[in-house]
Amino acid sequence: MRYTDRERHELPFEWPKTPFEIVLVEPVIPPNTGNIARLCAATATPLHLVEPLGFDLSEKQVRRAGLDYWDAVNLTVHASFDRYLEDTPKAQRHLFTTSAKQDHAQIAYHPGAHLVFGSETHGLSNEILQRFPDQGCNIPIQLGTVRSLNLANAVSIALYTALRNRA
Repeated sequence: MRYTDRERHELPFEWPKTPFEIVLVEPVIPPNTGNIARLCAATATPLHLVEPLGFDLSEKQVRRAGLDYWDAVNLTVHASFDRYLEDTPKAQRHLFTTSAKQDHAQIAYHPGAHLVFGSETHGLSNEILQRFPDQGCNIPIQLGTVRSLNLANAVSIALYTALRNRA
């Protein structure tokens, strides 16, 4: 790798004792999931993938985007959203959607909270959003220009906002 001899610095940061958790519901674009896995490795954040996935986890694009960090990812795959809920019954959840009126930056995130994101092509289903009507939050964007943010970018923004806005 280029510039590997350059000195690198890990900044002082108080990482939460109980990490936040990222939940991707039915992701379909392999490089997005790979990039999110790398983010999870870099922040010691567990990653939940809710099936059906639009790819196989062994696909080259997923592995390439996650580089050699997959071994550092605390990964759980759930067969369905209902199964995810059964497996994590006490989790506090924040559902990220452009249909929410709550700004994600105005939330005080509790340790262990789950940050939930939908598919790149259709977001979270109306059924899921209706089940959690008061748990939606939104990242500000100009909707007249774009439909939504790239999933990997949205997850990065949300996770670092949660890390900074801890309750």
